[in-house]
Amino acid sequence: MARQQPPPWVHTAFLFCLLSLSGAIEIPMDLSQPPTITKQSVKEHIVDPRDNILIECEAKGNPAPSFHWTRNSRFFNIAKDPRVSMRRRSGTLVIDFRSGGRPEEYEGEYQCFARNKFGTALSNRIRLQVSKSPLWPKENLDPVVVQEGAPLTLQCNPPPGLPSPVIFWMSSSMEPITQDKRVSQGHNGDLYFSNVMLQDMQTDYSCNARFHFTHTIQQKNPFNLKVLTNHPYNDSSLRNHPDMYSARGVAERTPSFMYPQGTASSQMVLRGMDLLLECIASGVPTPDIAWYKKGGDLPSDKAKFENFNKALRITNVSEEDSGEYFCLASNKMGSIRHTISVRVKAAPYWLDEPKNLILAPGEDGRLVCRANGNPKPTVQWMVNGEPLQSAPPNPNREVAGDTIIFRDTQISSRAVYQCNTSNEHGYLLANAFVSVLDVPPRMLSPRNQLIRVILYNRTRLDCPFFGSPIPTLRWFKNGQGSNLDGGNYHVYENGSLEIKMIRKEDQGIYTCVATNILGKAENQVRLEVKDPTRIYRMPEDQVAKRGTTVQLECRVKHDPSLKLTVYWLKDDEPLYVGNRMKKEEDSLTIFGVAERDQGSYTCVASTELDQDLAKAYLTVLGRPDRPRDLELTDLAERSVRLTWIPGDDNNSPITDYVVQFEEDQFQPGVWHDHSKFPGSVNSAILQLSPYVNYQFRVIAINEVGSSHPSLPSERYRTSGAPPESNPSDVKGEGTRKNNMEITWTPMNATSAFGPNLRYIVKWRRRETRETWNNVTVWGSRYVVGQTPVYVPYEIRVQAENDFGKGPEPDTVIGFSGEDYPRAAPTDVKIRVLNSTAISLQWNRVYSDTVQGQLREYRAYYWRESSLLKNLWVSQKRQQAGFPGDRLRGVVSRLFPYSNYKLEMAVVNGRGDGPRSETKEFTTPEGVPSAPRRFRVRQPNLETINLEWDHPEHPNGILIGYTLKYVAFNGTKVGKQIVENFSPNQTKFTMQRADPVSRYRFSLSARTQVGSGEAVTEESPAPPNEAYTNNQADIATQGWFIGLMCAVALLVLTLLIVCFIKRSRGGKYPVREKKDVPLGPEDPKEEDGSFDYSDEDNKPLQGSQTSLDGTIKQQESDDSLVDYGEGGEGQFNEDGSFIGQYTVKKDKEETEGNESSEATSPVNAIYSLA
Repeated sequence: MARQQPPPWVHTAFLFCLLSLSGAIEIPMDLSQPPTITKQSVKEHIVDPRDNILIECEAKGNPAPSFHWTRNSRFFNIAKDPRVSMRRRSGTLVIDFRSGGRPEEYEGEYQCFARNKFGTALSNRIRLQVSKSPLWPKENLDPVVVQEGAPLTLQCNPPPGLPSPVIFWMSSSMEPITQDKRVSQGHNGDLYFSNVMLQDMQTDYSCNARFHFTHTIQQKNPFNLKVLTNHPYNDSSLRNHPDMYSARGVAERTPSFMYPQGTASSQMVLRGMDLLLECIASGVPTPDIAWYKKGGDLPSDKAKFENFNKALRITNVSEEDSGEYFCLASNKMGSIRHTISVRVKAAPYWLDEPKNLILAPGEDGRLVCRANGNPKPTVQWMVNGEPLQSAPPNPNREVAGDTIIFRDTQISSRAVYQCNTSNEHGYLLANAFVSVLDVPPRMLSPRNQLIRVILYNRTRLDCPFFGSPIPTLRWFKNGQGSNLDGGNYHVYENGSLEIKMIRKEDQGIYTCVATNILGKAENQVRLEVKDPTRIYRMPEDQVAKRGTTVQLECRVKHDPSLKLTVYWLKDDEPLYVGNRMKKEEDSLTIFGVAERDQGSYTCVASTELDQDLAKAYLTVLGRPDRPRDLELTDLAERSVRLTWIPGDDNNSPITDYVVQFEEDQFQPGVWHDHSKFPGSVNSAILQLSPYVNYQFRVIAINEVGSSHPSLPSERYRTSGAPPESNPSDVKGEGTRKNNMEITWTPMNATSAFGPNLRYIVKWRRRETRETWNNVTVWGSRYVVGQTPVYVPYEIRVQAENDFGKGPEPDTVIGFSGEDYPRAAPTDVKIRVLNSTAISLQWNRVYSDTVQGQLREYRAYYWRESSLLKNLWVSQKRQQAGFPGDRLRGVVSRLFPYSNYKLEMAVVNGRGDGPRSETKEFTTPEGVPSAPRRFRVRQPNLETINLEWDHPEHPNGILIGYTLKYVAFNGTKVGKQIVENFSPNQTKFTMQRADPVSRYRFSLSARTQVGSGEAVTEESPAPPNEAYTNNQADIATQGWFIGLMCAVALLVLTLLIVCFIKRSRGGKYPVREKKDVPLGPEDPKEEDGSFDYSDEDNKPLQGSQTSLDGTIKQQESDDSLVDYGEGGEGQFNEDGSFIGQYTVKKDKEETEGNESSEATSPVNAIYSLA
């Protein structure tokens, strides 16, 4: 997370005053003035021959200047050449070649003259040259023969072009030449080999020149290398050998310089240009280059190393960069150095460039032209393009070297002066006019401007003006006070007022006043101070896994009178907010983060006056990039070293590398895991098997996932050998009764060890000591025929290839095929254990009758019938197996009260033998299953109806049903009640004890054995549980409950109306509503109302007070009588009660505010209920 301060030019006040603060004052264009050159072509003007030639020259003046040109210092008559024209109101030359002509004919030195009646201004001398891209001369190059380890220079010698072409080396097939510290291109375009290796013959080398203007590339005929070597095989095992040169028989040599030659050289560079020093050395091993400066350090801010440290570049050279530099070339055999003496010269550069001089009649002034260079430049003055010596004499003008002094200037002194300063490395030409004017002060900017600035910023208010003599300028604030200058204010020569730090109190109206002897002029600027834009909650650096969601916050505070714009940059470029991004007012959300989302995110909050920046970096953890550049070294019979270059870990460290291999004989194209290595290594010894044509690849793994596999390595085939193992999982099993199939798992490519892998299969009958039968098989199975039934065999399978046999194999026991058993179990006995299970016992069969491996004894049984009449049963046959050589077992999950039949058989791998004789047995009576479709209905609050169906499985003779039920209300549970019913009864109606409680029922069927599984249900909830606490006897009646609900609702409505009236003032006006007026003795007559808040005379709860002061027992049903059962009581249209209070015959009128339980809405409900 980082806050970046916006550059100062983002503020409006700064944009308002970007005029030069110390430059010459400009004359308004409506006043007479000499010409001024405003635009011209560069001094060295190189043009494309395919385009028209354009030589620019533009000038301003009043009156508008006229133009003419010289070519090679002679007048250039444009009118005589139809190809040449001059643009309207400009001096720019256009040379048109659409109708033919050679651009080279117009090469030369051009100079433009702009003239009006007040003088002549000159352009630079423009040297016009036409770009050239000559063809490369055709040549046949003989192969270059060189000894391995020797240095070599392939010269480019490009054709001379204008400008010089860009040189690069490629093969003839346009593949770039790989460069490193051993092979690299020099600044002159030549290709240098510090030492030649055998692999350099694998390509040819062609120098290419790219020409700037024509955008063409010319290719030189390629060089072919023939490398003489003592080790003719380019063995990859030697490429990364720690001592590669000695391993290849190359003699080691001390370094020597290929460029520059010798031990010392010199170089001259012009001030302001780049200095390029180069040292290229040969040697074995390849030398390293280091750079030093004698008597000091290299300028770290300007120096950088290029071309694998073979070049040193110093930018923007100055005089202090001169001196002696030396490069040191070193390898393990020694070192050598070359000294380069650097001299810095300088073309002329300005110390004091002459500026336009504006004077009033009679004033004095001077033009100064000072320049420096190496060697020291000379100064030549001209006036209106002519040497000053040949100009008419002027008594008011005096030349003193680089200065012209004017005294008592008059109108006739107006002219344009040129200063030309030059040395052998170049020249500078400057125009400066002398203008003599009598002009009162005038303001040049619009009047009464509004300037808005940001608090605490440095701000300038501009007040451009003109006058002659040059007016003096003063600033005032709010039309009063002294001149603003000093302290927080500073006034520049051109009239701009700088406020060093804006404060709130600086807001106001500023007036600038320009004065000279001819008068004065003023202008006003209104300054408004705005609060700065600030990001107060900045985005924070985040680390996210690929695919997750990231939110970057950016909350901004700004001046509310300014329009705020918030946008985002990614890596300092505008961010495109696509479908995966959501930009909100104060945040940026990125969904499904990908690797391409990594980078810096800058929140930019800007108004029209300022902006604030805050930057955060998003690091995306991704799967690693694939490893690359796999290389096999240290090749041996059973091992190889695999080396790779790790790919980018994408911000999550690599934890493991998985090496996989593929072979092209047994499973071509299928990759297998070979080994796994820590993420800290990139080279490993791999153990190999004989006679495998290996190819390897590497997969990198980090916390996020696995990389894509690397590109495969080159193949490596190991030499063959006899097998060192035999096939596994050898088996002998019969597929028919007279055969035996021998199978095994074939060996893979890494265990074959040689070509033509085959298997020697041997077998013989066990314990007979007969000779071994054998056969050679190329597959993974062999079938032995004509075997006895289920006989054990000894089996051996041995691997063999063309290099020999494998080790002696282990002996495996197999069996020939099985036949169906010949006998059934005998003496089968059945004992009934309970109503659902029986116990079986039998005699085993003789082993020779099994004719195979005894798998199990199996019982087949089925339900013949039920002992209950007219009950249909399924006679589907079922089975129970008893594995192994057992003599007893249990059959369970039978149906009670049923007749069953049972048979037994012997089972081997082939199938079932014959069945035993059929046995019959009967299961006793059991408990029934649960009654079906048990239903509980509640037609009213007094009764509950129960219905059910008979059990699906009676499992005997039903003798009845048992019903158990219990009442419950919340956590309270009543006493359990038990009811017994006859077997034919399937309905029961129960009378509820109260309308509130619920009931839980449990119903089961019974036989003589006992009760079966019970089914449980609960009664539904009562319709209105609001009365669960009501214990009144009458509440058990449904009609009464409904009536009381209606009455309670009505009373509640009436009482709510009374309470609303009471809350509006505590008094209820009733005088005009009463049939019997109040007497004068009534204590409440004074205001014509009853007081509903008489707390001093409250009666006891449960009673009410009559008018004569007696207390009567409250009746439970008097509320409706008193409040509206009379004929006068009524409701208005909105349902509110407006009944009159009347005196009834049997009851005294009571006050409506008495605090009795009957008037409480809650108590009223309970009393009515």
